[in-house]
Amino acid sequence: MKTIIPVGPYHPLQEEPEFFELEVEGERVIKLNIKLGYNHRGIEKLSESKHFDQVTFLVERICGICSTSHPLAYVIAVEDLAGLEIPLRAKYIRCVIGELERIHSHLLWLGLAGHFLGYNTIWMWAWKYRETVLDLCEQISGNRNHYAMLRIGGVRRDIINDEIDGMKKKASTLISALNMFKGAVMDDPVIGVRTKGVGILTKQMAIDYCVVGPTARASDIDIDVRRDSPKNTAYDLIEWNVPVLKDGDVFAKVVVRILEMLESVSIITQSLDKIRELKEGDIWAEVRDIPAGEGIGTYEAPRGEVFHYVRSDGGNTPYRHKIKAPSYTNVLSNEVAVIDGDIADACITLAAVDPCYCCTERIQAVENGKSKYNWKELLKLSQEKTEKIKKCYENYKR
Repeated sequence: MKTIIPVGPYHPLQEEPEFFELEVEGERVIKLNIKLGYNHRGIEKLSESKHFDQVTFLVERICGICSTSHPLAYVIAVEDLAGLEIPLRAKYIRCVIGELERIHSHLLWLGLAGHFLGYNTIWMWAWKYRETVLDLCEQISGNRNHYAMLRIGGVRRDIINDEIDGMKKKASTLISALNMFKGAVMDDPVIGVRTKGVGILTKQMAIDYCVVGPTARASDIDIDVRRDSPKNTAYDLIEWNVPVLKDGDVFAKVVVRILEMLESVSIITQSLDKIRELKEGDIWAEVRDIPAGEGIGTYEAPRGEVFHYVRSDGGNTPYRHKIKAPSYTNVLSNEVAVIDGDIADACITLAAVDPCYCCTERIQAVENGKSKYNWKELLKLSQEKTEKIKKCYENYKR
């Protein structure tokens, strides 16, 4: 007998509002219906009313845990549009703050993964060592999150050479912690039972759904924007590896993130050494006007490729700004990853792609190649839906 089990729009194993309908027969999942659209904030439209420099701060707010990734992709897009080459010191600083954010994000996810599995020891230890990363972010930028480090033409804040040895010492303390997590995950029989062979996304499935980031690399797809398209960053000047695993299950997604964090520590250490060799203060190129044209910026966020498209008409604001976040494709892959799994494993599989709905939500209805709704019609639809929800709530209270 087929049964529908709702997950969301609010659920303890999903950090943001979304709605998944599990169709099950007994304990086996036979179909997943994904219904999103609870979190649209109109960032792209807001961007058109902001100065090019202000947009950097706006896109920081797309996602708290990707508050470097989105502005970095944005400024790279504008630099591509304007044909700007930034100072070498700024390129290395971009790598440092980007990799600190990657470790921050992966440790946060790893802790939550342990919590979801009922393994709260991993949760507490992961978040403990996350504090070291946040301390480094605060030392560099003044903030534990939303670092405000990026600007068109470079970075806003320098890294002081006299502080580099202390930063390297703090970063090196993460290596033993990450090796501890690696050993705990690889050797623990409970984690193995709950994650190995669970939520398998085969290589072909991953290709069909165009997944990116750790979700793709856990399914034997060797892609990484940092290596493949290192525009106005220094990743091509540093020795590092892209971890790739073949099994495509939840276990592989955990392990690939731990391996990535170890690589991130190496990138940070090498970048700090290179920064020390360069002149302090040389952290941005002069930018006076943004010419008419279009540019593309990509960056490997913790969840995968972030894509920003910017078009300028020669004015002070973007004429068009298009954003694509990694969860936009990664979340949809759950349609196949959860099939034939147990109900108890479904939420773990849904969370394994590290979904972010803040940066995924958007609405676009197209009919016969044209937009189906104008701005006023979209607003009216939103208001009608709000009234419908209100009535449902009032009926529920009765």
